[in-house]
Formats: sequence, C-alpha cells, structure tokens
Amino acid sequence: MSATAKKSAPMPDDIKAMKAGAPIVSLTAYTTPMAEMMDEHCDFVLVGDSVGMVLHGLPSTLGVTMEMMILHGQAVARGLSNAMLVVDMPFGSYEESPEQAFRNAARIMSETGSAAVKLEGGVTMAKTIAFLTSRGIPVMAHIGLTPQSINTLGGYKVQGRADQAAAVLADAKAVQEAGAFAVVLEKIPADLADDLTTELTIPTIGIGASVGCDGQILVVDDMLGLFTAFKPKFVKRYGQLGRGGAAAIAQYASEVRSRTFPAPEHTFAMDAPTPKGGK
Repeated sequence: MSATAKKSAPMPDDIKAMKAGAPIVSLTAYTTPMAEMMDEHCDFVLVGDSVGMVLHGLPSTLGVTMEMMILHGQAVARGLSNAMLVVDMPFGSYEESPEQAFRNAARIMSETGSAAVKLEGGVTMAKTIAFLTSRGIPVMAHIGLTPQSINTLGGYKVQGRADQAAAVLADAKAVQEAGAFAVVLEKIPADLADDLTTELTIPTIGIGASVGCDGQILVVDDMLGLFTAFKPKFVKRYGQLGRGGAAAIAQYASEVRSRTFPAPEHTFAMDAPTPKGGK
C-alpha cells in the first residue's frame, strides 16, 4: 500500500471488535465538507437526527423526516472513504412495528450506502432490533436519554440515577441480546456508564456518559462552536467557529456598505486579457 493510499472503512463487526481496545472516535456530520474534514480522524460518522435542530432550526428532533435523513446521509457519504457511515432512523419511522422499521432501514441503507442504522430505545425496541439484525441490517442502539422521547421523559434530563439505574441496565442488556453491534449511552451517570461498559460485550459509545466508555461521540456543530443556541454540560468546545463566522459576516457587511469591497483586485478590467480558466 502506498503512503497516500486510504484505508478501507470499517464495518459494524470491526467496530464491535474494538471493544476494550483503542477508544472509538465518532462525530455527527450532515454535509459533504464536514464529512471530509473528519473522515481520517473518526472510526464512524453518524448522520444524526440532530440535523433538525442544528441545520433546520427545529425545536427538537421530532420533526425530522426520512427524506431529510436520506438527503443528508447522501451528502455525508460523498465525503467519507475511511470512516464508517451510520444514519439515524427518525422519529416515527420504526416504532410502529418491526416490519415498518425494516422497510425504512432498508431504504436508508440502499439510498445512502450506510453500513448501519441507529435507533433509540432499549427493552421496548429489542424485538425490532432482532428483526432487523436477523435480516441483514446492522443496528447501533441508543439508550439513556433518548431525544425522540423527550415528551415522555419530561425533557432533556439525566437518566439512570437511583432507582432508574436498573431500567437502563435492562435496556443495555436487551439491545445487546437482540443483536446490536454497539450502543450509545447518552446523559447517564458516569458510574453507571462504567458498569455497563464492563458488563456488556458490545462497545459503549458515550455522549454525556463516562471517559471509561469504549468510545465517544459529539455533535460536531456543538464541539466546533457553530451551534450556540444552548450548550449541554457534556459538550467541550474545541473551537469557536460560530463567533468567528459572525465577526467575518459583520466585517463583510461593513465593507459592502462603505464600498471598500469589492476592491480593485476583486474586479475585472474591460481591456485586460482573460486568464486561462476565466478567473
């Protein structure tokens, strides 16, 4: 293999085999340029239904549609060659029945080229996960805080404290037994996340869980400081691109109004020859 050759993207079994090995790195992505930026650094990239809030201005993930997930999944797929692609199943696309889940999961995979889908829910979704995995659809599970269930959870609250811990443990074991190759643990106590990571034979992917999880994921617009409507406690800002972008736009507006942009170097003379390429 040459020094410039790209590695092949991992598959779900490869991610599963990373259990207790080097930490699994993941981020969400919704566009081709962002996918290209993270491709060489991530083991898998998730097209999350957080796209509804981050890019479309929705108040929650509940308004995200299959069409939105497929459109953004296709865009992200174009930017990946090293990282595995996983696409979220949106609210209402899988809860009705295993058959409904299969139809929609198969559509997502066939139209985006994703290697797997992710869906929310533990014990209640175990039958569906088993139905999908037995029919060739790899599933990443998601338990703890499940954003699609915020209306029944009472908001974006920590899950698994005190008497809730047993329920989260039951969810984790149920999705593993149903055939999920990995499980996202969102917004649960660190001690509980550590216990689950020890007890499960599939990788745990933390988001607001514990450094002891087998891997970590964040919403890329959160960690880059692009999405600033709110900042969960578990988010670390690795950049402030939103602040820099706002300053750049303000400077552009000021220069347009003062007629200092475009400057002569940004315009074309009538009698000058056109450079090759028309630039």
